[in-house]
Amino acid sequence: MPEQQLTIGELAHRTGVATSALRYWDQIGLLPAPARVSGHRRYPPSAIERVGEILLLREIGYTLRELKALIAARTQSGDAWRALAQRKLTELDRCIAHANVARTAVAHALACPHENILECPNFAGVVAARLAGKSLAEAHPH
Repeated sequence: MPEQQLTIGELAHRTGVATSALRYWDQIGLLPAPARVSGHRRYPPSAIERVGEILLLREIGYTLRELKALIAARTQSGDAWRALAQRKLTELDRCIAHANVARTAVAHALACPHENILECPNFAGVVAARLAGKSLAEAHPH
């Protein structure tokens, strides 16, 4: 018995992804090329898992361009996908470090005794440091 093919509407319903997104992902090569029946896309049931992978990896922070490279790397022999994952891990570490500095700066602003943050000399010092070209981490080292 042949595998039951899914229409794009069925795939959208089963994954919670808009048909427009599925069409775009199909167009850029993230989804396996669907069969055509009377001009309509027909996806294998395995496309559900691929959409799930895309959703998960997007939530992790991969861009569509990175996903395309990652999917291509998975089909090659070797560990090409590991290099892509390592780059993403490094990027995420940078984002986390930046978010932690930003969080500390906001927490300090909330704890500031000045009624108006613009009157705070510490805030003015951070603004001046940023204008002098320092990063947020350098400007707000607390």
